[in-house]
Amino acid sequence: MDPHAATKKLETLRTLMAGHTDASEERRILDLLGDATPAELNYLLANVDLESLLGDLDDRVFGPDHHTVLMKLLCRERAQELALPVRASLVTAIQKGGTPYTAEQCIKDLFLGVRGRELTAFKNLLDAGNNHQDLEKLLFDDVDNVALREEILGHIQHEARLAPSGESKVLSDIDDTFYANLKDSRYPPKTVYPGVLAFYAELDRGPGIIPGREGDLTFVTARPMDPLGAVENLTFDSLRKHGVPPHVVLSGSLTHLLGNSRIATKKFDNFLRYLRCFPEYSFVFVGDSGQGDVEFGDRMLQHAPEAVHAVFIHDVVDTPETTRRAWRDKRIHFFDTYVGAAVDAFAVGLISRDGLARVALAARESMEGIAFTSAAQRDARKTELLRDLQRADALTSPSPPAAH
Repeated sequence: MDPHAATKKLETLRTLMAGHTDASEERRILDLLGDATPAELNYLLANVDLESLLGDLDDRVFGPDHHTVLMKLLCRERAQELALPVRASLVTAIQKGGTPYTAEQCIKDLFLGVRGRELTAFKNLLDAGNNHQDLEKLLFDDVDNVALREEILGHIQHEARLAPSGESKVLSDIDDTFYANLKDSRYPPKTVYPGVLAFYAELDRGPGIIPGREGDLTFVTARPMDPLGAVENLTFDSLRKHGVPPHVVLSGSLTHLLGNSRIATKKFDNFLRYLRCFPEYSFVFVGDSGQGDVEFGDRMLQHAPEAVHAVFIHDVVDTPETTRRAWRDKRIHFFDTYVGAAVDAFAVGLISRDGLARVALAARESMEGIAFTSAAQRDARKTELLRDLQRADALTSPSPPAAH
């Protein structure tokens, strides 16, 4: 690609897009994109506002259907020339606008043109926007034509069988799982639990020497979703401010806010959707004992026992040890600290020995920064953490040399 020529074409495209575009300017835009080399086309589309581009070209009652021509050009005729990030950006631009049947057909074409591990990468790009416009919303809300949706999901399922990812999506609740917010009075309100971010990172990384792809953290919450995504975007902002890396949020609804079983049902419905979006992945869930997560985790394991590796439940209601043991037999692990959770995750092969040590170090360090409301509260939590640190140390400390 000639950088100078490509830059001139980009300047021309931006000039044509500025202000109102008449039919002649729209035709010039189409000619510019149609005549671009593959490298130039990717450069142009990566450096303009695609949502504006799609909105600038119109279908006229009396006159040319330039919007239809543009969609056909990008989504069918030249789709195979688009790099995955550009293809994903194009889908997101279509998603943000109205999605009539013709737009949904274009989304379908862009999905069906990608296969194998490239399809997994494409879906993860669509899920990585850090806002409410994610893959689950795209396929189950924006694509509302059932036949087109099932065609896309059928393609995803077929490719997943041919190219399993070998990695796990880490699903997590928020309140009383990531930070103290509802029933947990053992910590000051809004306290991020010591070691939780490190625990997420190690589950995402996996147990192998070569770490897995970063960015597989998804929050499954009972917080309601509104049509504009305002509540979900506020959740994103709050989690980012607390140091959470890029993630996805699957929200609840107002009708499912009352009652643990209703909360569990909505979360389970979201899981079923997410499972269909990413059938090439396995799953791990992290929740708490205060708001339906045990029931949700149990339903996950019963529905997809091979896909769900384990469920970890942060205990905020003093569950008896006999009950904990019964749940552990079903792969639901109750824990008091995230070091304890990491010990169990290491035992079932989900994180590495070094990963366990990293969670222990992070928890030890972050505990020191918590401003507890009383000495008794602080001492109780430190005693709890010390107990689990000793369990972790027993697993991570080098073994003494054998006696001769």
